[in-house]
Amino acid sequence: MTATLFSEMETVRFEGPDSENPHAYRWYDAERVVLGKPLKDHLRFAVAYWHSFAMNGSDPFGGPTIRRPWMDRPDAMQAAHDKADAAFDLFRVLDVPFFSFHDRDIAPEGGSLNESLGNFHTIVDYLGQKMQTSKTRLLWGTANLFSHPRFMSGAATNPDPDVFAYSAATVKHCLDATKALGGDNYVLWGGREGYETLLNTDLGQELDQLGRFLSLVVDYKHKIGFTGQILIEPKPKEPTAHQYDFDTATVYGFLKRYGLEKEVKLNLEGNHALLAGHSFEHEIALAGALGILGSLDINRGDPLLGWDTDQFPINLHETTMALYYVIQAGGLGKGGCNFDAKIRRQSIDPDDLVLAHVGGIDHCARAFLTAARIVEDGRFAGQRDTRYAGWQTADAKQMLDGSMSLEQISAQAEARNIDPQPRSGKQEKLENMLARFF
Repeated sequence: MTATLFSEMETVRFEGPDSENPHAYRWYDAERVVLGKPLKDHLRFAVAYWHSFAMNGSDPFGGPTIRRPWMDRPDAMQAAHDKADAAFDLFRVLDVPFFSFHDRDIAPEGGSLNESLGNFHTIVDYLGQKMQTSKTRLLWGTANLFSHPRFMSGAATNPDPDVFAYSAATVKHCLDATKALGGDNYVLWGGREGYETLLNTDLGQELDQLGRFLSLVVDYKHKIGFTGQILIEPKPKEPTAHQYDFDTATVYGFLKRYGLEKEVKLNLEGNHALLAGHSFEHEIALAGALGILGSLDINRGDPLLGWDTDQFPINLHETTMALYYVIQAGGLGKGGCNFDAKIRRQSIDPDDLVLAHVGGIDHCARAFLTAARIVEDGRFAGQRDTRYAGWQTADAKQMLDGSMSLEQISAQAEARNIDPQPRSGKQEKLENMLARFF
């Protein structure tokens, strides 16, 4: 192993809220016990391999601005090894418990399927070696089924069955690798599982293909004894105009149709929620209510731009409410907070990448501590329970549990001659209460 961009950097430590050190955590005290367990076990931070080590600063309107040593290596496999060395140095600097990757992030495309798989497994073995001397584990793996031109019409939903088969083989090997590296989750990200025009699209055919593909993955998970979660990451648009995994509600309906709602959960992203016209807290709260909250991609979008900017989080109110509903849902379990976020194309120094993660980690820790205070305060839960208290009566419960028919409900309402009156939802009061926590 040769020296990397991060070799000489010291590990970031917690120094408290009064610290002026930009390379210190002010709020993220990993061992601090909150709501019964250490902060690190609530948040389970992960560095995303793609944005941190593969992203070169290009965007739809401009070429690369960020150059790293491994990007200039003529030998692609040597570059992949160098990239892994740099990655694990950064994991040490940030002192994070997890990382995540796509197959193409860690290993180069080969001249054939078998060559690509060979490259991939070579680097997976190397990551396994690196993990033996690191405390950073794998949060999740996934496959890049969207960048290569073969996927221009989708992967599982492609009209060409050979692309379906190619994608199935790729996911099979990525799931094998995720299991071998001890990953807690496997994510299916349908970057191009959608359509651009209905004129050449058979919606029913493509949905059935996607449902079959996901069923195959779930079956294989059980066959190999993978105990992690299978996750879908909803995304509404960009690059395709209409994507089948639009948001939490859409994906849940899809899972129900194909009988997979007990097998698959969601990896939710803040920027994707924005593109779907939702708040991050809405997507999390709904997933929690449906029992399919799995993990989070922590980032933000720019409401002035209509594409996936994947910026590091900075809005304390938004992140606090997102994590408040994570707590309400019972936590992230095997999931975590993955920084699917990238530095801006003008932030070209290696230290910019370090500081972005330090800020993101600290921001999430502060937001979680605030959310925990709201939970411990109890007033919001109390106000909500009071609002729905009428549903705790025997008569109300019978309306929901199937004990009463429509005719019986009507007869009871008529017998009581009920005359319901509007009651305030106390929205302004609650919002004022919330503002005092910041």
